[in-house]
Amino acid sequence: MIQTHDPGTAAESPKDAEFRADVREWLAENLNGQFRELVGLGGPGREHEAFDERLEWDRHLAAAGWTCLGWPEKYGGRDATLRQQVIFHEEYAKADAPSRVSHLGEELLGPTLLAFGTEEQKQRFLPGIKSVTELWCQGYSEPGAGSDLAAVTTTARRDGDEWTINGQKIWTSLAHVADWCFAICRTEPGSSRHKGLSYLLVPMKQPGIEVRPIIQLTGTAEFNEVFFDDARTAADLVVGEPGDGWKVAMGTLTFERGISTVGQQIRFARELADLEAVAKANGALENPVIAERIDQAWVGLRVLRAHALRTLESGHDTVDARTAAGQASVSKLLWANWHRGLGELAMDVLGAPGLISLPDDLNEWQRLFLFSRADTIYGGSNEVQRNIISERVLGLPREAR
Repeated sequence: MIQTHDPGTAAESPKDAEFRADVREWLAENLNGQFRELVGLGGPGREHEAFDERLEWDRHLAAAGWTCLGWPEKYGGRDATLRQQVIFHEEYAKADAPSRVSHLGEELLGPTLLAFGTEEQKQRFLPGIKSVTELWCQGYSEPGAGSDLAAVTTTARRDGDEWTINGQKIWTSLAHVADWCFAICRTEPGSSRHKGLSYLLVPMKQPGIEVRPIIQLTGTAEFNEVFFDDARTAADLVVGEPGDGWKVAMGTLTFERGISTVGQQIRFARELADLEAVAKANGALENPVIAERIDQAWVGLRVLRAHALRTLESGHDTVDARTAAGQASVSKLLWANWHRGLGELAMDVLGAPGLISLPDDLNEWQRLFLFSRADTIYGGSNEVQRNIISERVLGLPREAR
């Protein structure tokens, strides 16, 4: 039977064991009453599920001090150790607690501001992220650039005390509910590729921004097209120096593939264990090819965890930018291809009945298969990740363009 936890974890210190017990006890006590029905809801492809209620849950977590654990106490965090942050994500996933709606703010922008932002930016935005009173979306991909961040054409021009922004972003998750967007824009006319980009913080609730939903294969619409037509943001809301957007954006991507991926792997393990149970029930496990693929998927999960822990233990501050970029790209390639493969395996386990459904009545395995097709595209496509590894890490010749 596939296990949903790591039996080989080294013995914890008494302090960490106490912390784990505190997390586990709090989740057990609070995932009840009004929040009981939220267990297992949300996540990629399912962000529409009980969104308002999950937002309330996130704010409940915040009020109890369970958001932004690794942040300095000065900014509302707990100064939790790396190990304690891993413990929280592990226990949260084991409890099958609802997917967080504040992930983009807490796990991506917050650490980016701590690393690159001014003190004024930290004081302005970190409290809203910590309390989950301001939601964020990520303005990276564009129709003509896809996951190639260096090819963005959305422009921002300095106009007195403001930036004026024009262009389009695409695949922008949760843009329809976001209050703010952290966006990469080209701020130096005539620049190309990695040069001349800036990392701007842009309010979403303004006349110059239009958000249009994109209907997915699953029939839901959790990501969007975003059009900027003379949208504006304050001149001081650029993170890092103008023109340094590539460096800041790469920092954000490194944080994106950090500690929270440990919890993601536990959810993956639960999916695999549930699929193995289906294969036993319908006889698919008697097929030696199916049985071997399930075993291979389990081995793949061990690889994901080993890479994640090794990367986390190395620390963002102790490796150079090139190594960090390579680690982040390898992480994305590993989990995205593994999860897409699980969706394909699910269809083979279900057999012919898996082909029958109504558009608004997909079962969990059909939804997994359809949405996981996008895993190797969003957040940086396989092609882009391999180019980063080959060109920026290994120093191989650039791909012909």
